[in-house]
Amino acid sequence: MNLSPNYFSDLLKSETGKNTQEHIHYYMLEKAKTLLKNSNLTINEIAYELGFEYPQNFSKLFKKKVGLSPTDFRNEKQININ
Repeated sequence: MNLSPNYFSDLLKSETGKNTQEHIHYYMLEKAKTLLKNSNLTINEIAYELGFEYPQNFSKLFKKKVGLSPTDFRNEKQININ
């Protein structure tokens, strides 16, 4: 696209109201939700698959953005299915 990262981020923010990091977190957490709901991967495996070096950082971000820990989210989804 031949745009500097800062300029691209500014454009994204002006068009969507969200900065680049917020978009990345959104899509990452959507993938995490899908994996938690539809796979038997452990929380650590999901964190590593999403590129986190430390699974604790994934769990902390997930809880901050979703309002539940990854384990609670997975358990809640299983209860709702049954």
